Amino acid sequence: MVSIQIGPYQLNSSVLLAPMAGTSDKPFRMLCKSLGAGLTTSEMVVIQEHLLNTNKSKYRLNFEGESAPISIQIAGSEAQELATSAQKAVEYGADIIDINMGCPAKKVCNKAAGSALMQDEKLVKEILEAVVNAVDIPVTLKMRTGWSVDNKNAPTIAQIAQQAGIQMLSVHGRTKEDKYNGMAEYDTIKTVVSQVDIPVIANGDIISAKKAQQVLEYTKASGVMIGRATQGNPWIFAEINHYLKTGKINDPVPLEIKKSTILQHIQQIHQFYGDFLGLRLARKHILWYATHLDENHVQQFWKTINKVTERKQQFNILKDYLSQL
Repeated sequence: MVSIQIGPYQLNSSVLLAPMAGTSDKPFRMLCKSLGAGLTTSEMVVIQEHLLNTNKSKYRLNFEGESAPISIQIAGSEAQELATSAQKAVEYGADIIDINMGCPAKKVCNKAAGSALMQDEKLVKEILEAVVNAVDIPVTLKMRTGWSVDNKNAPTIAQIAQQAGIQMLSVHGRTKEDKYNGMAEYDTIKTVVSQVDIPVIANGDIISAKKAQQVLEYTKASGVMIGRATQGNPWIFAEINHYLKTGKINDPVPLEIKKSTILQHIQQIHQFYGDFLGLRLARKHILWYATHLDENHVQQFWKTINKVTERKQQFNILKDYLSQL
């Protein structure tokens, strides 16, 4: 296993949690780190004065109690705006700044942010240089292979990034145009790895320990980044770490341990967000967990728990459900 160095930080695992809006919040990041993620990155945040007092920003910029390095992902479409965002992120506790050039969401791309930025290499250069020069901490970049199948310019942007002082790249094996459709491809990631000296992390469709190993061997990347495969299965980090170290699939996590981890996680969501929001945000995690544990009966259980409007009741129904598995 390659050890990944980002500035002064040496990661203890080459398996990273992808920043995902609506998933990689504080309770989930802390859980994934405890289960072996080498680095977790916040949900994408737009740090602008008029947004800082919103609930969304308050929750997204709360890193109290998290262990270093804390990586905050910023988004925007102008060099100066992102440089200022990076400086503010440092005030909120960032040890690493991650720039989003990977999000294909319409509401992000319509503002020429996220993966839409890849269409303008001159602007990419300006943004990366501005952010690197604005802060004294490492800056990383998350991007896609390009903006369309005919325009896979990740290798060019990787070289621009290295020259600008970016210290790690994560590449999702799809273009902006692909969104999350079709299969991720790793040829472009392999090309990126061959053209830069900084760590490159492969991302996209890595859903098992064996797949992680195959992608690392094929691309020669320094590590892998796991996104949607963590939803309902945060134990995937331990599984991949064990396989990369030993070449063996580890024993399944005992069901009792999974149950107590799930209950703890849901409790932390409730505590962090409070009654109203906690109840609502816990729902999707409950659905993801139930789908992984008990695919056959998930619909029936979901109908019941989805109607609940009180967090204590939600927790108790989940507890009863788990005890019957």
